[in-house]
Amino acid sequence: MQTSFLSKQPLSATEVIAASSLRPGIRALINTDYPGFDTQHYLSIDELNLYRRRYLNWLIEKEKTELAALDKEVMRVIEQNGILSETLHEEAERQLTLGERLADRVAAFGGSWIFILSFFSFIVCWMLVNVWMLRHRAFDPFPFILLNLILSCLAAIQAPIIMMSQNRQEQKDRQRAEHNYKINLKAELEIKLLSEKIDHLLVHQNKKLLEIQEMRINYLGDLLKRTHRSLP
Repeated sequence: MQTSFLSKQPLSATEVIAASSLRPGIRALINTDYPGFDTQHYLSIDELNLYRRRYLNWLIEKEKTELAALDKEVMRVIEQNGILSETLHEEAERQLTLGERLADRVAAFGGSWIFILSFFSFIVCWMLVNVWMLRHRAFDPFPFILLNLILSCLAAIQAPIIMMSQNRQEQKDRQRAEHNYKINLKAELEIKLLSEKIDHLLVHQNKKLLEIQEMRINYLGDLLKRTHRSLP
């Protein structure tokens, strides 16, 4: 008659289970509670069913932990993707010189309704002052030669500034295209990486589900054997 390594109680022929027939996972779990338990020892079927239930609970908890870790990994990748876009925009802004910043602002102001209305008001006031208020001692009488000189100088200065701004806009478009390419490439690589992780997780999960199913089948098989043995 064999003796249970766990309870040190003698076992009948209908209850004895050899440790060599156990799964490595269950044997390792028993070994944590009873050091020295190996393939040479025995235990009862009730003790085996107890550790089977504990092993199933451990497998389910481990599965939940791995799914939570995958969710965290997805969130981390999504956050890094947003950070990349912000970083590229900040780097492009830091690379601008003082002249380029000034050209962009001047071109933006020169193409606004504020500039058009302000400059039109300035011209009207100039004409009114010289034609009506200072008609006897006007500093720029009709045909407003000084005003034409100012307008010519302004047009001569504004034209290259607008060209500078257009060149800057073309450069921005090229940088934006490069940034979009980097972001799209990064997103493609991350999607591929996540797809591989999900595939690996599904394969690993299927293996665990099969193992859990086999454990349940063995458990039910033992119960059926005990039921048949108890029948007259």
